[in-house]
Amino acid sequence: MTINQGARAHSPNDSGAWHSLADHLRGTSQRAGDFAAPYGGGAIARAIGLLHDTGKVHPLWQEYLAASTANPSLRGHGPEHKLAGVLLALRNPALDPFAFAIAGHHGGMPSAAELKNTLRTELDRVRAAEEAIALARAELAELAELETATIEGIPATVLGGGRTSIEHFIRMVFSALVDADFLDTEAHFNTGRTDGRTGNDRSMADLLARFLAYYEKRFSNAEGTLAGLRREIFEACLVASEAPPGFFRLAVPTGGGKTLAGLVFALQHAVHHGKRRVIFAVPYLSITEQTAAVYREIFPEDGTVLEHHSGFHESGDEEYASGAVMWSRLAAENWDAPVIVTTTVQLLESLFAHRPSRARKLHNIAGSVIVLDEVQSLPGPLLTPTLDMLRELVDHYGVTVVFSSATQPAYEVLKVFSQVSATPIVPEPDRYYRALKRVTYEARLDHRPPWDEVAGWLADEPQALAIVNTKKDALALLDALDAAGVTDALHLSTLLCGAHRSDTIEEVRRRLRDKEPCIVVSTQVVEAGVDLDFPAVYRALAPLEAIIQAAGRCNREGKLDRGRVVIFDPAEGGLPSGDGYRMRRDQTRPFIERGDDLNSLEVVERYYRDALKLLHKDPREIQKLRAARDYPEVARRYRLIEDDTESVVVTNYGTAKQRSEVARLLEEARVATGNARWVMRQLQPFVIAVHHGQVPKLQARRLIDSVFPGLHVLDERAYDEKVRGFNAGAEADLMVV
Repeated sequence: MTINQGARAHSPNDSGAWHSLADHLRGTSQRAGDFAAPYGGGAIARAIGLLHDTGKVHPLWQEYLAASTANPSLRGHGPEHKLAGVLLALRNPALDPFAFAIAGHHGGMPSAAELKNTLRTELDRVRAAEEAIALARAELAELAELETATIEGIPATVLGGGRTSIEHFIRMVFSALVDADFLDTEAHFNTGRTDGRTGNDRSMADLLARFLAYYEKRFSNAEGTLAGLRREIFEACLVASEAPPGFFRLAVPTGGGKTLAGLVFALQHAVHHGKRRVIFAVPYLSITEQTAAVYREIFPEDGTVLEHHSGFHESGDEEYASGAVMWSRLAAENWDAPVIVTTTVQLLESLFAHRPSRARKLHNIAGSVIVLDEVQSLPGPLLTPTLDMLRELVDHYGVTVVFSSATQPAYEVLKVFSQVSATPIVPEPDRYYRALKRVTYEARLDHRPPWDEVAGWLADEPQALAIVNTKKDALALLDALDAAGVTDALHLSTLLCGAHRSDTIEEVRRRLRDKEPCIVVSTQVVEAGVDLDFPAVYRALAPLEAIIQAAGRCNREGKLDRGRVVIFDPAEGGLPSGDGYRMRRDQTRPFIERGDDLNSLEVVERYYRDALKLLHKDPREIQKLRAARDYPEVARRYRLIEDDTESVVVTNYGTAKQRSEVARLLEEARVATGNARWVMRQLQPFVIAVHHGQVPKLQARRLIDSVFPGLHVLDERAYDEKVRGFNAGAEADLMVV
């Protein structure tokens, strides 16, 4: 059997056409080279694209593909097909480091020890790989040429960055390979189909022009002190955007118009310096939903703004276990839109990922502007690898990074960031903090109130927002409000799917606007970036930055002389696990009890300098593992959320039309038809994220029904479409992210 005369890579598509192996290798090679070219990896990526599936030429693999196509029940782990490409890469000095990428293009990149062990102990697999190499060498001309060619290797600038720089360059080439592989496979199976997205063709210059026209139309006639300050901040962003690429700080007090100011900086900077896309990363789902909604109002075309926070849990190495598994692999997001709105978790964990679905998007980060909104939320135990990775992106991948926050951390006190100079975007930020001082803080820390006492305080308020530290606390306070006769309270947390949160926020705004009674119980999802304006905010004792961010939901538009922010320490309150949350909360108490001016930048800077000095910056030794190229262990230890999550679709929320559309999309997913990424993008507003480890418990209770690995449907009994959302009993706080 020869490659040119009939070896196949994939089973027939809907038109009955097989995917030839030669076409797949060439198509993947071309795409991968194009993807990696912006960061100097084009030649390497083209080569490993040509090598990655050469093992499929082996007769045993071809027989397996034919048999499993005729009888899908035979699908499972077919004969090994990656090792041939691995051996060919190891024989070329320029390609040797990228054997990791070929070995991992289905199940994930191995560690150096795992790769070495495979070559030493799996002798039968090695012999079969050598047989495949002999067949491929005889039949694929490009392969013979590649073996004798001199290939441009890792760029000198990356080599000069040391072992962690090389480790990440391999990951970036891996990203180009897997996205090219997926797209070439997708093109085969979706011949003649389109997902209807057009935004990919929008230039940054076009987006900037349209945004500036939108801004002038919307805000040119705005009057008052607040409008004037927001305009000054906006203009400062325009001026600063022409500075050379690198790190920037956008220090803007809450209510200063940061969402639009950050966008105009990013777009104009992209135009001025030839950047390819803009990526906004925010800590909470509620902010992604609000930010994406604002940006879609400006750019309504499909595909211009991509909101991405859901993903799949990958655990296997199989390519042909079932049509649904193949379809789910193709559904992995690749960030091919010009404007991305995502979560900090999705961005940062992807940068340290070793599995294809998570790493697929990384090559599209090169040449982008990343705005890290609410940057104070970066987890303390991961600061050293996180900041080092951001330096990698700036130094070697043409990325500009903006630290955006009303409470800017003093990262320069850390060794890993001590030599980095972040350019301030807004001059004299203190002036804006003083001008936008709109609240007074009231401490009630003399005793620890039970929930029924807190509910009594809220019952006496016509309009108030209460922010607590956990979802369990939010539900307990809702129960106490019910008992106190406040039966129309609203609720915001990740127990609600995105569409439900968005609708609830709109209802909150309506009640506030119409001066109706409005009591809202929320977790942290509301305290950063969500545009709400309450006369009173009650905040359970938390780290200082969380309290200041919560205050941003109080008297936001300056309609009152001063709003009230009440800080209390609930007797039955819990705390999020990890990330030094308890330590930072305890550090905050003296600031509150002394009555320090929380509107002062000096106080915030003093708090951060003390807090950051107490943190162990890399307790999980991720940098050491990166240097050793232990890709699986790096990914396992670099977790903002300790457990992987899986997507669970809510089917009983929304209008009749929305429910019908969700049902239709789920049917496409069940039968593995249509464009997988497009289907998942449409389902995302109706998805909740559940910890992977909790999935078996939910299945045992028959609360979820699996569509394919990583995607499930929630039983309607487990979702309250009125107020509380996901309801799986006492374990809800552990189950939902």
